[in-house]
Parts: sequence; structure tokens; C-alpha cells
Amino acid sequence: MSTMKTDKTVKDLQTVVDKIAEWPEPYATIGARLHETIMGAGPKLKPRIWYGMPGYAVGRSAPVLVFFRVDDGVMSLGLSEKATAEREPDSTLRPCAWFLDEIDDVTAAKVADLVRMAFR
Repeated sequence: MSTMKTDKTVKDLQTVVDKIAEWPEPYATIGARLHETIMGAGPKLKPRIWYGMPGYAVGRSAPVLVFFRVDDGVMSLGLSEKATAEREPDSTLRPCAWFLDEIDDVTAAKVADLVRMAFR
């Protein structure tokens, strides 16, 4: 990888970390844990700001598949339309968004599973 691409990737990562740190509590803490969980589940992912929120893709110019945001005091985690999302049992629905007001180990494990599924 060229130094220029590495510099942009590092800058994108720092911009995401800074964005999360700007959020009020408890969202900054939840966001930091989501970021850590997403990156742990997909260590080759490239985070960047996407429509003003942290987004994760396999490359800088690849489509974002996983994102999260805080809007009007509500935190949500989502999968974009480009993500792989399995249908719910006995339904044609494909889950693509979740609201969070805290994060525990069970939730983090579910997020990690969703990330691995989204990037299949």
C-alpha cells in the first residue's frame, strides 16, 4: 500500500474516533465500544465518515455496509442496502437497524456476528 493511501486510511480512522468522542454520554462510550467491536469482527475494515456518521467498508471507495449514529438522542446501528442480511425466520423481512441505549457483552457479540454476516 502506498504511503498516500495509508495516510488517508489513518486520517479516516482518526476522524471516526474523533466524531465518536464528540457525542454526549452515554453515546460516546457506546460508540467507542461499537467501533471496537466492529473493528474486532472485521479487522481489515476501513472506517470513514459516511453521511456524517461512522461507516465501515472493505476499502476507502467501497460501499459502506455497517454504520451507526446518534440522532435526536437516539443511537442506532444499521446495515446498508449493500450488506448481506439474512431473512428473519418465517418472514421475508431482513433486519437492518437496531436502537441502543447501552451495550453489554451479549449485545457486542451480536454486533460482531452482524458485522461478519454483513461482509460475507
